[in-house]
Amino acid sequence: MIVGLPKEIKDNEYRVGLTPAGVRALTDAGHQVVVERTAGEGSGFEDGLYQKAGAQILGSADEVWARGEMIVKVKEPIKPEYPRMREGQLLFTYLHLAPDKPLTEELLKRKVTGIAYETITDRRGGLPLLTPMSEVAGRMAIQVGAHYLEKMSGGRGILLGGVPGVPAARVVIIGGGVVGTNAAKIAVGMGAHVTIIDNNLERLRELDDIFLSKISTLASSAYMIHDAVSQADLIVGAVLVPGASAPRLVTRSMLKDVPNGAVIVDVAVDQGGCIETTHPTTHSAPTYYVEGVLHYCVANMPGAVPRTSTFALTNATLPYALRLANRGFFEAIAIDAGLKAGVNTYAGHCTYEAVATSQGLKYTPLDELIGTSSAKTA
Repeated sequence: MIVGLPKEIKDNEYRVGLTPAGVRALTDAGHQVVVERTAGEGSGFEDGLYQKAGAQILGSADEVWARGEMIVKVKEPIKPEYPRMREGQLLFTYLHLAPDKPLTEELLKRKVTGIAYETITDRRGGLPLLTPMSEVAGRMAIQVGAHYLEKMSGGRGILLGGVPGVPAARVVIIGGGVVGTNAAKIAVGMGAHVTIIDNNLERLRELDDIFLSKISTLASSAYMIHDAVSQADLIVGAVLVPGASAPRLVTRSMLKDVPNGAVIVDVAVDQGGCIETTHPTTHSAPTYYVEGVLHYCVANMPGAVPRTSTFALTNATLPYALRLANRGFFEAIAIDAGLKAGVNTYAGHCTYEAVATSQGLKYTPLDELIGTSSAKTA
């Protein structure tokens, strides 16, 4: 298989889809890898490292997309990349389609096989390819929040951990999954007063044990969320419904009671955000205010620490990329139900129910399409 590795073009996105070690694993398995010139420089990987790993360096994104039978990326394609996609091409990346109908429509129109990192599951029902970036984003949420709480950065002028005789900042984390847990680790380590809100009581019990009662836990309800955020200095949105748009749990009216200069970091922005006033921002223009509350809603937070993120991501994605390359699409999804769950679009059809529901599209189970496909041997 010919694997294409283009350079990311999203605002200030410095990650790359594969490390040189990942490229080496693919070339050792007999595949060709074509890499766009300077694709890895943002993560500290010069073109020479990819060449030593067996890749061919190409001068433009157009060439990489044209040659690649499978395109391995980090972030979803954006508008300039749409014309490069073609029928039957495998696109292996984060897609986050639920809030992005234009991209969904392009994938369907161009009959691209879109395999989304964020909906691939493991045998326990976990999300193994979302986990590493959720870990990064969760930990970053606290250091970003601490920065923006500083007065010169637009916040209340509060030190996250306080000092003797002065209370620590109050951090409210909405969602107790991977993002929320990692955010709590950093916030607790910095000495903040941390509250985690979740609708799963068993998960709250687990978190109470993990943190040895160093955090407070609350069962999710509109009343408890409103009460908690009205006293918060830093609010972290960490809600995930796999493949679907995030529920809006903090409403605009609730923000009227949040202290002026408090900070929101909505990590759920990739899936539309769990704060009603959330809209995606970029590393170039990361913040805005609503009701006197500073919002940080950068949709590619881990791109700010690309070397860490690229290593962590390739560690998780490479086994799946190898499986797709070695066995081909049909055999790979036949032997791995978790990989099959990652297929969001195929042959012009939406094959992931949560995306279809979010966008009012027709949902077609992948099995129905594969059963009638004449391309099974492709």
